Amino acid sequence: MRREHQPLFAIMVMTAFLGTAAVGCGPQSEESPASGVVSEPLPSWSEGATKQAITRFVTRVTDPASPDFVPEAERIATFDNDGTLWAEQPVYFQLLFAIDRVKALAPGHPEWATTQPFKAVLDDDREALAAAGEHGLLELVMATHAGMTTTEFEQIVRDWIASARHPKSGRPFTEMVYQPMLELLDYLRAHGFKTFIVSGGGIEFMRPWTEEVYGIPPEQVVGSSIKTELEMRDEGPVLVRLPEVAFVDDKEGKPVGIHSHIGRRPIAAFGNSDGDLQMLQWTAAGDGPSFCLYVHHTDGDREWAYDRESHVGRLDKGLDEAQARGWTIVDMKNDWQRVFPFED
Repeated sequence: MRREHQPLFAIMVMTAFLGTAAVGCGPQSEESPASGVVSEPLPSWSEGATKQAITRFVTRVTDPASPDFVPEAERIATFDNDGTLWAEQPVYFQLLFAIDRVKALAPGHPEWATTQPFKAVLDDDREALAAAGEHGLLELVMATHAGMTTTEFEQIVRDWIASARHPKSGRPFTEMVYQPMLELLDYLRAHGFKTFIVSGGGIEFMRPWTEEVYGIPPEQVVGSSIKTELEMRDEGPVLVRLPEVAFVDDKEGKPVGIHSHIGRRPIAAFGNSDGDLQMLQWTAAGDGPSFCLYVHHTDGDREWAYDRESHVGRLDKGLDEAQARGWTIVDMKNDWQRVFPFED
């Protein structure tokens, strides 16, 4: 397998366990048709150029009198998930899910106590886990994400997301979402946009909870996937997850995933890392108006501060291109009055 098409979690483990450390345009009013109450859009966003850029773009493409008007059916907005809609430090959350799955399954696999890379996970040995290489890491992923039906896997994800806690905040992972981005999703949908997740994370890992957390239904989630096949059992047909990668929805894979799953080029795209760069480039290359935004993690107090040198969510080439092309860059420290919903 070529390196650029490695399964996402192999990349996650290789990078995240190399020692990444946590680091402690004018707005317009909205009127509710039902109540007639005027409310300020994007209340957790600071007044300034970033908020103005968002509201001005939305006005341009939704005003029928505007030369940049876009019909509602074509108002497609795509969002990365990790680091864009929810946090991704100190490691990708789905990697923590995979590690927890190894530990949960270990009693049924006594051989894992002496077999790498499982031994490394059970011993919390980061160096040994990184040393397992791509083959070992792929073995780890397939052991935890395959070999069950899609229905069984969905329930496993639901149970984990309901009980697991973030290693630093102690909060459920679904509370580690960004309040300003939740407001942005609602704001766009209120103006006729259809919002999609386009993430390198597993599509079936995200689908069980994205509608409740983001208001994005399963059919509007695009992600990496493993192969499945139909199997006839006594209780009827089931879909079984196989230990083989089907598609990696990262970097150059994102425009491919958008084309395959959505069938329309987005007019707005939101990301936070170099893995999102091709999605933003694809969006900007459309014939009509477009809007591209990068979330820049600059707040080491309320969240984490990282970009070019980070092993998780690296933003290097994307930051340069965003600056050169005039894309909108969110300075999390200054542009967001509030980061997480649970903040005062």
